[in-house]
Amino acid sequence: MGKEMNTFFLKPKIYFGNHSLNHLSDFNAGKVFIVTDQTMLKLGMAEKIIEKIKGAAFKIFPDVEPNPSIETVKKAFECFLQEQPELVIALGGGSAIDAAKAMLLFYHYMKDISDIEMDLKKPLLIAIPTTSGTGSEMTSYSVITDTTNHLKIPLRDERMLPDVAILDEQLTITVPPSVTADTGMDVLTHAIEAYVSLNSSEFTDIFAERSIKMVFNYLLRAYRFGEDLDARGKLHIASCMAGIAFTNSSLGINHSLAHAVGAKFHLPHGRTNAILLPYVIQYNSGFCDDTMDASPVAKRYTEISKMLGLPSSTLKEGVISLVTAIQFLNKKLDIPSSFKECDINETEFAKYIPSLAKDAMQDICTAGNPRKVTEKDFVYLLKWAYNG
Repeated sequence: MGKEMNTFFLKPKIYFGNHSLNHLSDFNAGKVFIVTDQTMLKLGMAEKIIEKIKGAAFKIFPDVEPNPSIETVKKAFECFLQEQPELVIALGGGSAIDAAKAMLLFYHYMKDISDIEMDLKKPLLIAIPTTSGTGSEMTSYSVITDTTNHLKIPLRDERMLPDVAILDEQLTITVPPSVTADTGMDVLTHAIEAYVSLNSSEFTDIFAERSIKMVFNYLLRAYRFGEDLDARGKLHIASCMAGIAFTNSSLGINHSLAHAVGAKFHLPHGRTNAILLPYVIQYNSGFCDDTMDASPVAKRYTEISKMLGLPSSTLKEGVISLVTAIQFLNKKLDIPSSFKECDINETEFAKYIPSLAKDAMQDICTAGNPRKVTEKDFVYLLKWAYNG
């Protein structure tokens, strides 16, 4: 019996390669609204954008913070309504792009519920990532933070897909090594979760496989030699490919847990994913309860090991090889192997485990996980990932 009917779509149009930022001169607009952060202003990145589009009036919203809050998105939306731009440019890491996408989703929601005909037409959205990690320039996802309740809220709506993505590795040269490591491991987590997702397909596998290979081949190079444009460019493309894969399949409990833990303890998202990844792979594959031989997902993880040339003559060897390779990569990137190593107080962490498990259970990413999970399983994983 064949797989149930599924869909696969490709958007946005991608400009990639060194100096691809020059393609901004192809766009004509009377008003341009730039959503970015203070770092991009200080580094002169916003000025580079303004230089490329001639004859336009620009308004910059520079107040996006890491893990953008609902309040920030609302402020951006209010400014957007005042300006009524024809073109929105999201410039920065995943936070800036997610904020711009959520802002435009507010616009769609307002149109849906308003009885008044709105004069403002949907603007073109151009996403320009300056880190290689979230793949947000290619996805229908956005993650915003409820700062009052310490929750990360993943949103998914195809109307958030950007119209154009510009992948210029020149913009990533100034990314510090620690951020390169964290965001690179976020790429790897996206690609692996997309590959083993319940909704994976031959189409998504192509992008996930290539992304995984590129991370293993180029992340350490970019981490150690930040001005290596070849490595930077390959990582930028790997991030984009992983985004294509997971927006067409889904993510899993690695991201559900990362959203919960990251919101509560303010850890970088990619680093949280990296810490969790070896534990989640072992749990999903049945390694912990000796159900591996009957586990379809163990076979999928072993396929990744084979693809990477790792020992994989049996399912057990294949899973262990992949886990070991990720642990080795984390170590070389100076990423902790447990939450305890992040200097999180044990009593404090234990106190929040029940609520973290509940939050992860309700996360939209949990539905795509290849193994059914309960709150009790999340509690087990959190304890394990804390102690290592």
